[in-house]
Amino acid sequence: MDFDAVLHAVGPRLRAIRRRRGATLADLAAETGISESTLSRLESGQRRANLELLLPLARAHGVPLDELVGAPDTGDPRVHLRPVVRRGRTVIPLTRRAGGLQAYKMIIPPAEAPADPELRVHEGYEWMYVLDGRLRLLLGEQDLVLKPGEAAEFDTHVPHWFGAAGPEPVELLTLFGQQGERAHIRARTR
Repeated sequence: MDFDAVLHAVGPRLRAIRRRRGATLADLAAETGISESTLSRLESGQRRANLELLLPLARAHGVPLDELVGAPDTGDPRVHLRPVVRRGRTVIPLTRRAGGLQAYKMIIPPAEAPADPELRVHEGYEWMYVLDGRLRLLLGEQDLVLKPGEAAEFDTHVPHWFGAAGPEPVELLTLFGQQGERAHIRARTR
């Protein structure tokens, strides 16, 4: 095994995983206790990765250490779900590859919606399917409530916010693509 090649590939992989999460270097520094400059040097390849740095990064990103270093697949096709809790929401990554379309299951607890929720914009395209509960989606000027079995898709450049719309948690599947990939539901006509 060429260890130099493996270590050289860690930086770009770390950057891709961080961007896929939509986190900034400042966010990641606050979450891991690793300085922004160290994180930047790691991602650019100017600093070699070690376990002291990789373990907190794997925990923060909710991925196995193997994914950070590009370890070869074991041949086990099962997806090992590792839930991550962010801002009270449980996010379960259902895909493991960096880049491209990403799938997540999300559980959002009931909470009082802020009087004036902060709408966000970012790169990408999102598709959501409500499994259980009710989802409130603020999308631009629209204020929508989605029930189980309903789906929504939107360009994430449109200001948006979403959360539980009732007294119970909402469970949803979401597909997200950084480059604006679109997912469509196809229904058979009768």
